Amino acid sequence: MYEDYWQLASKPFEPTYDSRFFISCESQQSALHKLRYAIESRRAAAMLVGPSGMGKTLLAQVLGQQLDDGVSQFVSVVFPLMSSRDLLVYLAEQIGAPPADPAQHTVEESLRRLQFMFEENIRRGQHAVIVVDEAHLLEDSGLLETLRLLLNLQTRGQSAFTLLLVGQLSLLSAMQRNATLDERLDMKVMIKPFSVEETAHYIEQRLQAAGATRTIFSQDALQRTHQLSQGIPRKINRLCDLALIVGRASQQHTIDAPQIQSVQDELVTVSAAA
Repeated sequence: MYEDYWQLASKPFEPTYDSRFFISCESQQSALHKLRYAIESRRAAAMLVGPSGMGKTLLAQVLGQQLDDGVSQFVSVVFPLMSSRDLLVYLAEQIGAPPADPAQHTVEESLRRLQFMFEENIRRGQHAVIVVDEAHLLEDSGLLETLRLLLNLQTRGQSAFTLLLVGQLSLLSAMQRNATLDERLDMKVMIKPFSVEETAHYIEQRLQAAGATRTIFSQDALQRTHQLSQGIPRKINRLCDLALIVGRASQQHTIDAPQIQSVQDELVTVSAAA
């Protein structure tokens, strides 16, 4: 382990969804503000898209932590490859709808349970949020139509819940092929890769969150990391984590640009060999 060598309390670049390591750059902060507005205004549906590795799942989790008490349920669907029946059963369970006796686990039963909970929310002045992660896979599983129909559930003319679809850029084209659901989206938000400055800020803030008290990555290392990662957080994490391992092994005091390049060359070589 390299934490002691670099005088860190924990590993700064772990592929974790720990909100302590959420670094809010301009694109992420803008996305949070827009999505909070959609939910707190009780809009029917919204969409968050971005390239793979941009931290969309973590952003959705941070969003859930920022919502006020008016949101009574914040449900995440992380495995969208299921049947319509299974999805509705899962949602009814996660939202906390009273079970049927005897339980049939049918579409009709699940819809009644969901409708009951949504009506209770309206009566109490509360609201539910359903987040579907990896939503670009929904078209293959046929669930886009199921979700569109679910949006038809209303109570006293109000949207019963807010649906948030989170996925990769291919979700945009999937929605174009499903115009009736696309029309129900009140907001579409896209997060973009980091700029050079945002990449440097991201690395430095992750290091500080892990307990760093001195400069570990030189300025040229920060710039080279941005060039090689294209501003994608997942790639940044991988490069920086390996650079810290190599730097410890070679007893470096700081990480410089040649070391970042060496790590990248090794990654490319291993990938090519595989």
